[in-house]
Amino acid sequence: MGMFDSININSSALTAEKARIDIISKNIANEKTTRSTGGQPYRRQTVVFQEKKKNLFSQYLSKHKKDFNGDGVKIAKIVDDPTPFKLVYEPGHPDADENGYVRMPNVEMVKEMVDMIDAQRAYEANITAMNASKTMLMKTLDIGRR
Repeated sequence: MGMFDSININSSALTAEKARIDIISKNIANEKTTRSTGGQPYRRQTVVFQEKKKNLFSQYLSKHKKDFNGDGVKIAKIVDDPTPFKLVYEPGHPDADENGYVRMPNVEMVKEMVDMIDAQRAYEANITAMNASKTMLMKTLDIGRR
């Protein structure tokens, strides 16, 4: 493991969590959007993370050295939540069907807020880990100066 690997891993996690927070914010902003692209209500999105692998040669070497072979985290994809839309009875709404029901987005504010808190705490944990790595590197440099 290299000297700056821990900082690089934490920075990849910070980038991934920032994207997750952005998607959650987008979900919250579109909680009441009944007509988006294609005429359908907004569909909630979620982020799927995946381990970022090192190059093939490094993977080969790490298998034989019993060494860590990850290189952080990356966003594999952003997927739509398949849960059904909510039906709300609002006969005067412009998007109401013949029975007066409006298909609302499948965004639940409580779920989004829980996800937001989780993402913020993960972001903060990675900042703390990055600061700890930085402190250790600085201490190492101080030892080298003596």
